[in-house]
Amino acid sequence: MTAAEKLEQAVSRRPDSLVPGRAAERLLKLEPAAEPDVRPRMWAMHVGMAAGVGVLRGVMAFAGLRGPWASAMFTVVRLTADQTVENWTGVGAPPWTWPRDELLVDVAGKAVYAFVAGAVADRLAGAAGVSPGQRHAQLAGGRRVHDVGPVPGGRLS
Repeated sequence: MTAAEKLEQAVSRRPDSLVPGRAAERLLKLEPAAEPDVRPRMWAMHVGMAAGVGVLRGVMAFAGLRGPWASAMFTVVRLTADQTVENWTGVGAPPWTWPRDELLVDVAGKAVYAFVAGAVADRLAGAAGVSPGQRHAQLAGGRRVHDVGPVPGGRLS
């Protein structure tokens, strides 16, 4: 996500957003820092949010929610997490109030993150074998059969 964002910034000349750093200051009850000093807070917030929310994508993959559809769902989760923190702390504004070019950049950046994280999570989960959700889909014939019930033997068998 960072590489894609830096490439986009080189082309568009868009500066870094300090909003994540300002959100970190509010969450941690820190005094607002001058612009150069808020950058480490901005990077810490970027990495912390990506790692924290990224755990969910791993859980999704190990549960059997894999592939592009799961990554698309996760894109929404990633956007929601950022927006919740930024709006809760009062340093952000709802996305529908943003200039369209900034909205596009944010959604695209989060989508890149979600799909790359998804590919990694899916590969790791795939190495672990068939998940409970996949096992249930095989037994039930996917969504074509209604009311099959749980997989015999429980979720971990």
